[in-house]
Formats: sequence, C-alpha cells, structure tokens
Amino acid sequence: MSDPRDELVDHLGAMRAFAISLTRNTAMADDLVQDTLVKAWTNIDKFEEGSNMRAWLFTILRNTYYSLRRKRRREVEDADGVLSEQLSQKPDHDGRLNMRDFNIAFEQLNDEQREALVLVGAGGFSYEEAAETCGVKVGTIKSRVNRGRARLTELMMLDEDDPIELTDTVTAGIVSQQSVA
Repeated sequence: MSDPRDELVDHLGAMRAFAISLTRNTAMADDLVQDTLVKAWTNIDKFEEGSNMRAWLFTILRNTYYSLRRKRRREVEDADGVLSEQLSQKPDHDGRLNMRDFNIAFEQLNDEQREALVLVGAGGFSYEEAAETCGVKVGTIKSRVNRGRARLTELMMLDEDDPIELTDTVTAGIVSQQSVA
C-alpha cells in the first residue's frame, strides 16, 4: 500500500494552472496551491484510497479559493488590472492581441462557466470529473462549458469556423469544441 502523499506532487502543475485561472494572479495562485497542499497533507486521512486524488485536490483548491474570496471582499484589489497594466506594456502583435481579446472575453464569463471551461478545456478533466470537483451534475458541467464557449465566441465576435491564433495551448483548449467529452 503506497502513501497517498507521494501522489500530491504529480498534480502541482495542473493545480497551479487551475489556481491561476481562478485568481488571475500568479502570486495569489501560488499561495492558493500552497494552502491547498497544507490542507491536503494535514487531512490526508480523509482521502479515500482508490478515489481520484486530482479531483480531491481540485475540490480543496476550489473551496479554499471561494473561502478566501469571501474573506477578501473588503480588501481593495486590482481586479480589472488597471494598475498592473500601467506598470508595463508588452509588445502587441497578432497573437498577443488575440490573447488580450480572449482574456477580456474570458473575464466577462461568470465564475461557473469560467471554472467549467478551465477544468474541461484546459485541465483535461472529463465532464464527470469536473462535475465531481464542482459538486454538480454532469449535465450542469456540459451546459456551463457549452454556454461558456458560445459566450466567448459571441464576445470575441468569431464565427464558429474562424481560426484563432492563440499563444498557448491552455487557452486553445478552453475555446476548442474538440476538448474532452
């Protein structure tokens, strides 16, 4: 019988990507992943052997994020990125402009749609795993993914057949209709 703690490290990259998608801030995402790992480590006795470690960790991460979000409602944040945009300007080329348009559109989605798209499109979760992580039915996840993709297409003023040049595979996975079914 192996110690489930040994498996924690296998999921760090995916956890960090999910945390970044939720927080939209790498420093906060790293803190969120660290908090998640501490909680998982100290509560490893609650992990059921044979169950999905990745889904368990993502559930802890998600719950930790929403708990922290509720606590920080009174804090001043740079949610729109106005202050951070003034700090530096990266060169704009076609891929960067498309990425900027995607980020603007993606931030306009509601939390549930954004979360579903990240889990299914970028995280590679099956609909069933995403539903388990979010604590909802599979049909709800499918609906959120479908509505989120449709809304992104609308916000980015794309036709379904239009190619889009994106600079990273995670974003391409989010907007792709051919992601995990």
